[in-house]
Amino acid sequence: MKRILVPTDFSNNAYSALFYATRLFQNQDCQFYILNTFDVNTPVLTSRVDTSKGDLLYQRMRNESQDKLTETLHAIVRETEDFNHTFETVSVSKDLPDTINKTIKNKNIDLVVMGTKGASGIKEIFIGSNTVKVIQKIRNCSVLSVPNEFDFEKPVEIAFATDFRRFYSKEELGPLLEIASLFGSKIRIMHIHEDEKLDEVQEHNFKKIKEHFKDFEYSMHWVSKSNGKAEVINTFIDKMNINMLTMLRYRYSLIESMTHASVVKKVGFRATIPFLVIPTAS
Repeated sequence: MKRILVPTDFSNNAYSALFYATRLFQNQDCQFYILNTFDVNTPVLTSRVDTSKGDLLYQRMRNESQDKLTETLHAIVRETEDFNHTFETVSVSKDLPDTINKTIKNKNIDLVVMGTKGASGIKEIFIGSNTVKVIQKIRNCSVLSVPNEFDFEKPVEIAFATDFRRFYSKEELGPLLEIASLFGSKIRIMHIHEDEKLDEVQEHNFKKIKEHFKDFEYSMHWVSKSNGKAEVINTFIDKMNINMLTMLRYRYSLIESMTHASVVKKVGFRATIPFLVIPTAS
């Protein structure tokens, strides 16, 4: 059974991510964990009166969190009656990335699914700050971010962006290959190149990737870095009618630069399709 964690702030965006995840794995047995974290901002407690106030605030926020989780649970259960999915809600007063990491470990989570922006509704940023934090801090689980109000469409065209600077094992590519298997997807390997030829290391890694993809329909696309990487990726997505973008995350990888604070704030790269980030061991 696949185990999927979906954090929520009860926005439409968060529900869109949950809905998308249920459709993506509609033909699989799945256990979903719907997580809400809430922050109790209380001053330094110096007396029993202050402590009492803090306890009351915590209880009020916890009750509100649990009530909204119940509403979300009822809504998604109604929309997945024909699927073999089960759901569990989790309400915690802790930091979101830390809670996600602990839940991944305690519940043996296979995938984290999040919306790309928060309740503030700022459309100009690539992905919301919470999603960026999760991508940066989650080391042992893939993260799939879903655009706000994204209507589910089968990911029959999946872009895999890589610079061939690192060797990828078939196990590391597992989340991508699993989704491609579910939908008979075509994998479009996208390389944004600055040099005309691959060096020896890149050539070796390219051959290994082709071996991993031998059972799938795939194609290689050499894309010149005529503009910024964000703009190049956007153009490729539009031109090839890509349904899902995938990158592997490791030190100095493309996704590392894409989620850098200064880049995230730029208008140039907007998450218009689901974006799967797969962490590697190093």
